[in-house]
Amino acid sequence: MTVGVKICGLSTEASVDCAIAAGADYVGLVFYPPSPRYIEPNKAAALADRARGKTRIVALVVDADDALLDEITRHVDPDIIQAHGSETPERVAEIAKVTNRPVIKAVKVREQGDIATATVYDECASMILYDAKAPEDLPNGLPGGNGIAFDWTLLEKGRNATEFMLSGGLDAGNVAEAIEMTGAPNVDVSSGVERSPGDKDLDLIRKFVEAAKSAG
Repeated sequence: MTVGVKICGLSTEASVDCAIAAGADYVGLVFYPPSPRYIEPNKAAALADRARGKTRIVALVVDADDALLDEITRHVDPDIIQAHGSETPERVAEIAKVTNRPVIKAVKVREQGDIATATVYDECASMILYDAKAPEDLPNGLPGGNGIAFDWTLLEKGRNATEFMLSGGLDAGNVAEAIEMTGAPNVDVSSGVERSPGDKDLDLIRKFVEAAKSAG
């Protein structure tokens, strides 16, 4: 089965068009103001319209309140919400209800116990996204998109019954190895296809999708 690919943190028409043309299964738009990939919901509407019907539109939020979720839903009409903060299982269930969208829940990983915590989201999230937990002393650390990988051996191949996506430090050079080690059915990239934070490199997007799809 071909691996699903998500290109996250897109903020220009060119990068959205490139991701779609390359064969990305998901395009991610970030609605977290501290991120260099942040885009306002009203401006994201045009990007979402370019992607609609061609790939799945993912709205990434971090501990968003209902007002922001409503604004995103009205302007962007995403297919999926990605909860990338400290959302509890109860809040994830509320997000799904408020938006009437499936929710991807990000789980930050540094050690085996972090992966075990993902099971509490089995009943409320449609998919788990495993991302690297940023070190406390990382300058300008973000909830995601830091370009840091975790120990992939923590995700024993084939042990994850819940649909999941692998993220954190991936790029075209290592994504095939990551897929082989973890059996990941889906992969996510942001900083690994950038020239600098928030500045997507179209050639790197193409190479990443090709490498991931070839590995699958």
